[in-house]
Formats: sequence, structure tokens, C-alpha cells
Amino acid sequence: MPFSLPYTLALLARTPASLNTLLRDLPQSWTHANEGPDTWSPFEVIGHLLHCEQTDWLPRLRSILASTAPRPLPPFDRFGHIPLCQANSLPDLLDAFAASRADGLHELASLNLTPAQLKLQGIHPIFGTVSAANLLATWAVHDLTHIHQISRVLAFQYRHAVGPWEQYLSVLHTRTS
Repeated sequence: MPFSLPYTLALLARTPASLNTLLRDLPQSWTHANEGPDTWSPFEVIGHLLHCEQTDWLPRLRSILASTAPRPLPPFDRFGHIPLCQANSLPDLLDAFAASRADGLHELASLNLTPAQLKLQGIHPIFGTVSAANLLATWAVHDLTHIHQISRVLAFQYRHAVGPWEQYLSVLHTRTS
């Protein structure tokens, strides 16, 4: 499917409600569990998504749109969510994520991006030249990646409880960092 800003906005708008429905009021034995060392719990993923809303997607888009010549994108701290997680509960993070996403989508819609603007480029510190459209598509797929991760981490908690059905439950065999 080629990039479509309206499709991207539709997907991005649904993520907070989907995660809220899945996670709010679940016991911490579900929301704070992970898949082992160096993996994130659903709680930590929500903190990460909030941190991305605050410091990644729109700041980088603004940087791309600020110049017709590619320039370095602002750095992003992949672990910058840790202070957010230490200072907030899951309901607080879910609420803050929903509010931040709504604000971000409002700003994004107000930009009235043109096809020419979607082609503007920035320089990612690892990947090199990327377009505004690349960044926005990545934002949507990033959401889906973390929805998949949360589902996988939740399923992982029952990996022994499912007994012989484990062989048919592909979510239990797709662990990635």
C-alpha cells in the first residue's frame, strides 16, 4: 500500500483507545510482567509511546519541514521513558498518552501537509536520509509494533498454562527484543 496521510491519521488516532481498552484495570501481574531480561512490560511500552509523542515524531517532523535541504533530525533517547514510568501509574500514562496523541494529531492535521512537504527530507543519525512520509509511516507502524509487542508479552505470561496448545499459538514463538 502506498503511503496515505489520511490512512496514517486514522490508525494513529485509534492506538490510545485500543491500548486503554486492553490494559486499563488489568492487574499488575499482567501489565508489569515482561518476557525476561532486557525486555519491556506493557507498562513500560506505554511510557515509551508517551515519550515518543513528546520527543520524537513531531519534533522530527518539524525539523524536516523547517528546511528544503535535509538536516540532522533531533536525537531520540530510546530509554527516555524510564523516568516517566518511575513517576506515574499505568492509568496516568494511558491518560497522558491519549492527551498527547490527541494534541499531536491536531497539530499534524493543522499542518495541511502537501505532497511536496511529504517529500522533504531529514537526516536520521542511523538511517541517513528519510522523508517526512517515511517518518509518518514509521510512526503508524511503530504503534502497531508495540501493540504486537504488548499482545506478545501478555500471551507470554500464559506460555506454560496453555499446555499442548502452545504449538499452535504463534504469538508464543515470535519473541523479539
